[in-house]
Amino acid sequence: MSLFSKRKSLEQITQEANSHGLKRCLGPWQLTTIGVGATIGAGIFVMTGTAAANYAGPAVVLSFIVAAIACLFTAFSYGELSSTIPVAGSAYSYAYTSLGEKFAWAVGWLLLLEYGVTAISVASGFSSYSASLLQNFHIEIPSFLYHPMFQPSPEGYSKGIIITKSIDLIGAISVLIGSVALLFGVSESTTINAIIITLKVSILILFIVIGFFYINPANLTPFIPESTGTMNFGVTGIFRAASTIFFAYIGFEAVSTAASEAKNPQKDIPFGIIASLVISTLIYIGVALVLVGVVPYKQLNVSDPLAVATNFINIPFLTWTLKISAVIGLCSVMLVLLYGQTRIFFIMAKDGLLPPAFCNLHPRYKTPWLGTLILGICVSIATAILPIDIVSDLVSLGTSTAFGIVCFTVIWQRNAHPDLPRPFKVPFGGFKIKGVWIGYIPLLGIICCMAMIVPLLFDMVASIFHHNPIPIILLIIYALVGFFGYYCYGRKHSLLNQTSEKSE
Repeated sequence: MSLFSKRKSLEQITQEANSHGLKRCLGPWQLTTIGVGATIGAGIFVMTGTAAANYAGPAVVLSFIVAAIACLFTAFSYGELSSTIPVAGSAYSYAYTSLGEKFAWAVGWLLLLEYGVTAISVASGFSSYSASLLQNFHIEIPSFLYHPMFQPSPEGYSKGIIITKSIDLIGAISVLIGSVALLFGVSESTTINAIIITLKVSILILFIVIGFFYINPANLTPFIPESTGTMNFGVTGIFRAASTIFFAYIGFEAVSTAASEAKNPQKDIPFGIIASLVISTLIYIGVALVLVGVVPYKQLNVSDPLAVATNFINIPFLTWTLKISAVIGLCSVMLVLLYGQTRIFFIMAKDGLLPPAFCNLHPRYKTPWLGTLILGICVSIATAILPIDIVSDLVSLGTSTAFGIVCFTVIWQRNAHPDLPRPFKVPFGGFKIKGVWIGYIPLLGIICCMAMIVPLLFDMVASIFHHNPIPIILLIIYALVGFFGYYCYGRKHSLLNQTSEKSE
């Protein structure tokens, strides 16, 4: 059987876009808030400090720019595909029309890693910042209520994982609350999200403005620290940090999952994708510059780097407002990630690759209520018991792979369907090799995604020689579960497979 068999036709995609049953209620700015809400969260509040302390130093600012450029190429590719194929499912749906069902399943499985696992990470960060915020008001939360049951050994992950009496109850409950909010309709949820985003962006801008006057030029020298290893500092450290920060930019992709609920998807989805990426990038760069300018980068290897920076600035008002911003920001990110994953599961279930429970719509709210509850409960349980630090690189790896496939799909669609109406096209054109059109922007997107993947794989392989096989083991287990999931359920229940068999 051909690896590239069983593609969806554009006629099937168009028909599905008009018969999904979801309510079209999202305008361009609501879509932009979905993207900003998913992007400005764990990356800005947690990962900036880690990337600076371990890989790039003050040059983490350049890492943000490198990651943003890589994402911009992908964003343009998403913009063209979403204007041409305005359906839910994001990269999954795009892969179905170009690479076929097997690759579509693989992309869907990667997106679960991107959205579902990221939601666990965000929920964990939410619980930690919430406990820290309550301490400012002299309310002490026992640590066993906001730490997961499984935690790294005191000597680190290389020495294994230990079982404790803790349970991340705060994070688990926050996931359930977010899932319930999504049951009542996407327009209501995005209204809440827009309010949350306004608050957190305002506080981050306040941090940038105030912090700018507390920058110590000595903290920015040398701007690119001397290399201490293959991927530690120096020029290579900038790219290693960028591969970590790449994980923080995934939110803009969530806009494409809302195509079936957009009022004018051909125009509004590309606008929302690119606008949310530009807004988030400017905020990221501003915060990163202030952070490494105020605090010596070696002191930023903590889970709350912005809180450390406010302690250096020593303005109590800024300290607790920033923690409020972190709690609010992570809450909105969690909401959007859960939303994006439920919509991907929705379209996969419509295709028969997942059980029909994930595409059953509520009779009143027109939302996939049962699938939302199932996902919410699973993410909630995982948040309560699992340590999430060791899978952050896996999420970046999955995201980079999915983004690379999206860029390739643009090239494939241009050659397979050159006359297809495209309200939005990737800019700057392309060139032909033996009659095959290759766009500059999609090609650069593929190259950049590969550049993000290489450092991650290098570190995973290197970890084996440091007696820490956990990342590789997790990657293999996740791949095997996805493989057997398709061949034991997806392939047998695929509507496309059933239709092909009947026609034969």
